[in-house]
Amino acid sequence: MRAYERLLNYVVIPTQSSEASDTTPSTPEQWNLAKVLVDELQALGLTDAFVDDKCYVYASIPATAGMENATVMGFIAHMDTAPDFAGAPVCPQVIEHYDGGDVVLGESGRVLRVSDFAHLPQLAGRTLITTDGKTLLGADDKAGVAEIMTFAEQVLSSDRPHGKICIAFTPDEEIGQGADAFDVARFGAQFAFTVDGGAEGEIEYENFNAAGAKFVVHGVNVHPGSAKDMMKNAALIGCELQNLLPADEIPSKTEGYEGFYHLTDMEGNVEKCTLSYIIRDHDAMQFEKRLAVLREVTDAINAKYGEGTVELTIREQYRNMAEMIKPCYHLIENALAAAKDVGIEPKLVPIRGGTDGARLSFMGLPCPNLGTGGYAFHGPFEHITAEGMDAVVAMLHAIVARYAK
Repeated sequence: MRAYERLLNYVVIPTQSSEASDTTPSTPEQWNLAKVLVDELQALGLTDAFVDDKCYVYASIPATAGMENATVMGFIAHMDTAPDFAGAPVCPQVIEHYDGGDVVLGESGRVLRVSDFAHLPQLAGRTLITTDGKTLLGADDKAGVAEIMTFAEQVLSSDRPHGKICIAFTPDEEIGQGADAFDVARFGAQFAFTVDGGAEGEIEYENFNAAGAKFVVHGVNVHPGSAKDMMKNAALIGCELQNLLPADEIPSKTEGYEGFYHLTDMEGNVEKCTLSYIIRDHDAMQFEKRLAVLREVTDAINAKYGEGTVELTIREQYRNMAEMIKPCYHLIENALAAAKDVGIEPKLVPIRGGTDGARLSFMGLPCPNLGTGGYAFHGPFEHITAEGMDAVVAMLHAIVARYAK
């Protein structure tokens, strides 16, 4: 079975995670895919495959004879899909021999346009998989799941030598909790790759340092007719606070290694206003400077309107895994070489976000990330090609082969 065929089977199983939940997994639907995957793994002959009480799936492929001392490699993907774009059941469109032009997405009124996605002509001739415009596709990261499963099936049906290979599928990555209950010791790998990125051949080992920040502004609400020198309008103060931050350091005006302040939510009234941000920067020192700016803004507002007008809470989310990957840079060198081995032009790309691999790297499992062949994740324009997925599977084989030498 090809990887894209598995993907089509998996995307119709709802697995959206939820930030509003305090359970693991955050949604019961994720169990359904976990059980399907365990059944498939066991059917392939991996008798140790199981799902634990937190919905983490683990399995391993034993080393071939004479390779018992080879490096133990692992591959990881997440089962949940983003909560961003809820909707009807996922109904993929499969377009064989795609012509490289615009694609009408079902009856949704949406169109996947070359003017918006300049890479589309490069996919001409492939089998393109899109949404029907009403939901996301779920290739993030069911493509990674499908590619690892297909890779495992092919390994087990071949006689190519390899060391032990460890496999895991995690819940709740999309809400930043995918590594929370990951059992590194149980997984058993020395090194691993998450398969959870963009185009095939993309290799990522640098991600943002990240924090969440929340300002709570406390106002004083009195009748507007007699408000002079008494009213403190929390909503207006919130606007003033936002205007104290650098106007050009926002997601829509930054790229590559550039960091940002991102106002994600703002709500309130005269009496109370809340502003929620995510703060991102690849450089650790610049990241700390951004957090210092938030504290300076808080002090400035409190100096102007009175102590306690603004309260700031900062919560660290994840750190740049580059510091953990650079000491074992062979992972990147071998991934680059593996891509070339199978005819893919590799590309090192900084992650403008986070990944389970970042947290796992700080938990003792160095874990860079590989592209899945997908594009435009987290929305109705998400798409991927069957050939791109095949290339990723081939790249996984090439990585394992390099560690078997």
